[in-house]
Amino acid sequence: MNQYEIRREAVLNQLEKGEMMVLYSGKTVACSMDDGYPFEANHHFFYLTGLRRENMVLVLTRSTAKPRAVLFIEEAVPSMERWTGRRLTVEEAKAISGIDDVRYVDSVDSFLSRCVARETVEAVYFDCYRDAIGDAQSFNMLKAKEFHEQYPTIVLKNAHPVVAAMRMIKDETEVATFRKAVELTDQGLRRILSTLEPGQMEYQAQAEFEYSIHYNGSEGVSFATIAGSGLNGCMLHYNTNHCRMEDGSLVLFDLGAKKDGYCADISRTYPVNGHYTERQKQIYDIVLAANRAIAAAARPGVTLKELNELCKKTLADGLIAIGKIQSADEIGTYYMHGVSHHIGLDTHDCVVDEEAGLAAGMIISDEPGLYIDEEAIGIRIEDDLLITEDGCEVLSESIPRTTEEIEALMKR
Repeated sequence: MNQYEIRREAVLNQLEKGEMMVLYSGKTVACSMDDGYPFEANHHFFYLTGLRRENMVLVLTRSTAKPRAVLFIEEAVPSMERWTGRRLTVEEAKAISGIDDVRYVDSVDSFLSRCVARETVEAVYFDCYRDAIGDAQSFNMLKAKEFHEQYPTIVLKNAHPVVAAMRMIKDETEVATFRKAVELTDQGLRRILSTLEPGQMEYQAQAEFEYSIHYNGSEGVSFATIAGSGLNGCMLHYNTNHCRMEDGSLVLFDLGAKKDGYCADISRTYPVNGHYTERQKQIYDIVLAANRAIAAAARPGVTLKELNELCKKTLADGLIAIGKIQSADEIGTYYMHGVSHHIGLDTHDCVVDEEAGLAAGMIISDEPGLYIDEEAIGIRIEDDLLITEDGCEVLSESIPRTTEEIEALMKR
């Protein structure tokens, strides 16, 4: 069995008799005229199939005596492929997903109707996840509403908690892929270090990173690259990257390479001219102390809230020691985000219970920061941690993080 078969079996074992799960990969969203936004397959669909093409459907059902998986894909039509590129064949889909029953997507509605008419279907799971009220409805949500309108007596259930709980624990294949994403990110950051100099534009440093990761085999960035110099580094999600990087300033990079769907998420803060000032080093070392403290504390059973409290205390102690603040209550002026989140197929990956303790196999961020507007100093140092049985492994340990390492590399 490949990893996708193992995952599907785990889902099927959680379904009750008479239940089904239906996941759509999605469709390209129109942008303008005949152009569409870049397509991203539904991540739960990809997690259970290994397929990332549009207009596919996975059906997992326990509505019959034998649990089964059925995959629906687009039919390969040569006349269309000339315009849009090759489609996946049935044999290719079987080989990747491990699903033997592969049919064409134009038959999915009749298949679902037949299941409802001839089998005992009491509940159907769809991916009904929404990040916030007011967000545009996903393709899966629209299909869920459509199904419910057709079959109002069948209970509608949310597939997200079921699959999300599984996605929080990474298997060996996922960890290996994630290591590749981190390695690509490391290579990209080293390219920045070899080319960074005063007078460059932020977008030029961004271009160096993105050229490197693409050239070395990444499919792209995990999220929009942040390259904030000077005061821009104090904006948490600054990504316009349109300013000139001045001599004597810092530039905060928050970026990551994506590999086979998995997203690295790394932050480093570099001196534009290759040398930190004494003040910059002073603040930098406080952030670094917090970064190292989190890595030392992260282990099974610890919560993200506890890690954040440790981060706040370490940062506050550092700022009090240099006279920047007078009490720990003031730390919110210069540190205003959490120190950690889960990482995986999404940069901010699935969480079922934010108050639950960590477990072996989870991958989380370690990203303390200080943002001092009045001094135009924004510093964040972020690593990716794999939780192990007795602690954690810093997957990004090889990416230079001390001021001495960074200055030495920039000097060369």
